[in-house]
Amino acid sequence: MSIEIVVPEMGESVIEATVGRWLVGAGASVKAGQPLVELETDKVDLEVSAERDGVLAEILVEAGADVKIGDVLGKIEVGAEAEATAQDKPEQEKVAEKKAERPEDPPADSPPIEEEKDAKATPVARRMAEDAGMDVAKIPGSGSGGRVTKEDVEKALNAKRAPLPVSAPAPSPVISSSPSPFTRPDARREERVKLSRRRRTIAQRLVEAQHNAAMLTTFNEVDMSAVMELRKRRRDAFEKQMGVRLGFMSFFTKAAIGALRAFPQLNAEIDGDEMILKHYYDIGIAVGAEEGLVVPVLRDADRMSFAQIEQSIRDLAQKVQDGSLSLSDLQGGSFTITNGGVFGSMLSTPILNAPQVGILGLHKIEERPVVIDGAIVARPMMYLALSYDHRIVDGREAVQFLVKVKELIEDPERMLLEM
Repeated sequence: MSIEIVVPEMGESVIEATVGRWLVGAGASVKAGQPLVELETDKVDLEVSAERDGVLAEILVEAGADVKIGDVLGKIEVGAEAEATAQDKPEQEKVAEKKAERPEDPPADSPPIEEEKDAKATPVARRMAEDAGMDVAKIPGSGSGGRVTKEDVEKALNAKRAPLPVSAPAPSPVISSSPSPFTRPDARREERVKLSRRRRTIAQRLVEAQHNAAMLTTFNEVDMSAVMELRKRRRDAFEKQMGVRLGFMSFFTKAAIGALRAFPQLNAEIDGDEMILKHYYDIGIAVGAEEGLVVPVLRDADRMSFAQIEQSIRDLAQKVQDGSLSLSDLQGGSFTITNGGVFGSMLSTPILNAPQVGILGLHKIEERPVVIDGAIVARPMMYLALSYDHRIVDGREAVQFLVKVKELIEDPERMLLEM
């Protein structure tokens, strides 16, 4: 009996995938629950497992192909058929090896015209001519019976490449209204690599975000002295008591939530001619992965302590690294924070994570001269960037949102009073 291997349901809004790689070869025995093939979606990678013990009899979709839910990827033979397939495998391999040892006989119904064409040139000569874009039938042959040889093709190529005589007038340049594109003579210095499904989806959604939203960015800067001093004083005791390091992201997550409470339009989305205001704070934290940026979500981050935020971010980052993120880790989210500073970015314009209408960008901390009480002093400063959808967020709210974040970071004790 044959069982089909089909593309399963892959979660909300995910209807397509790309076949990553087969983990089992055709003809191999498989056990129920054994992963057979990896599927790449725009969010996470999934494994499709065998439903029953048997033999992977057939692979119908090769790696790199795009598939949809319900498509048949391959077939598993179970029962007596599977045993027969497994027993026949060594014999089939022997037959294949014998066939490989001797050339295949030409098919009986091959047209005579093809035999005549093959007889006019050696295989090497034919291949050389094809690679050079030359018609082998137009090359004079010096071999037996006028057969075109390798040397004949080389001679024709050299004649084709020969420079024009000095006495010949140079041809006049022809200007075309639609010139052909420039082609590098040395194409070996280029490599064509197919984009992964995740990278294709990232590209598509970033372009859609720019096309479908009236996106603007406003900037400010924040003095990190108070947070850095607080971390320095409390870092060891915090880590010893909580079992996790006290980083900057927990401070900015709390500050962002405080600003979202003050300016709820930034914790919303547009649905047609309506605005959906969200009375929860599911904060997306952008994390760099090998195949592109992903944004796992901290659920109800307003109810988390500093330690819980830091632990959750660390757990999500570990899931990204080992590829164990689930779709539920990525779905939803009402506002996003991205930290380009970990890569050395001084200033950037983050792109909205649709359908969200706000994203906060953090950057590298650097000591810069600032004026405080009439004196020029060096302070650890960070540029902040807020990209927002101007359709429902005015510039006034966006600027005041960043000012609120700045105030909470520069006086972190206020977070304890306002949260």
